[in-house]
Amino acid sequence: MWARVVRLGLRARLGGCRGFTCKADPQGSGQVTAETIEHLERLALVDFGSREAVARLEKAIAFADRLRGVDTDGVEPMESVLEDRCLYLRSDDVTEGNCAEELLQNSHRVVEEYFVAPPGMCYPEWLNIVTHELMKVGTAKT
Repeated sequence: MWARVVRLGLRARLGGCRGFTCKADPQGSGQVTAETIEHLERLALVDFGSREAVARLEKAIAFADRLRGVDTDGVEPMESVLEDRCLYLRSDDVTEGNCAEELLQNSHRVVEEYFVAPPGMCYPEWLNIVTHELMKVGTAKT
């Protein structure tokens, strides 16, 4: 019910249905009727409660109309997600050989063919000493 009240308020602010022209025509005026806006609100669950939102919708429609006007006849698509033609994949052949053993030799520690990383927050001993000394200086000043 509240959505209908908002729509009626929008119509009143826009001067009734006169705020919009006809439905989006094939020539591409980019303007829509209040009925079309109500239909879009139901479908998309979007509220066009302001004049700015309606203007943004009209700009989007005008942009889509400009894209529709682009001549793409004779232009082959680079890729297609449709099943209207076959997309050939290359064969899955190993060309450089199995280099896992060679890569694992770079690690300091390996367990069952996995790299072992040091545990987090592992600081060198000198950093612990510096941190301890800074904490002593900080507590001595206060």
